[in-house]
Amino acid sequence: MSKIIAVVILAMLSLSLPVQKGVERGKASFYADKFKGCKTASGEKYIPSKLTAAHKKLAFGTLVKVTNLKNGKSVKVTINDRGPFVKGRIVDLSKAAAKKIDMLNDGVVDVELKILKSKN
Repeated sequence: MSKIIAVVILAMLSLSLPVQKGVERGKASFYADKFKGCKTASGEKYIPSKLTAAHKKLAFGTLVKVTNLKNGKSVKVTINDRGPFVKGRIVDLSKAAAKKIDMLNDGVVDVELKILKSKN
C-alpha cells in the first residue's frame, strides 16, 4: 500500500515540475480588447496598459519574465488571472506586455516563462 502511495505522489510531483523549477516553455497569447475593464480571477480589473498575465497555476502576485523565443525580447509581468484555457498555451498576456515582446502581429508565439518572485 505504501508503495502505491509513493508512486502516486511521485507522479503528481512530476506533473508540476515545469512550474516548480521556475521555467516553463509553451505558447503565449494576449487578451482581446473586448476584455478591457472586465474582472480577472484575482478580482482586479483587466487594464490593457498594465503588465499583467493569466496563468493556470501560479499564485496571484507572482512576478514572471516572459521571453518571446522568436526574437529574444522579454517582459516582466505579474500574474493576476487564470488561463489561458486553450491547449498548448501557458500564459495569456495583457496587450501592453504583448507589445513589449513584439507579438501583436503574430497573436500566438512560443515563449519561455521564468518565475522571478513567487507568492507561494
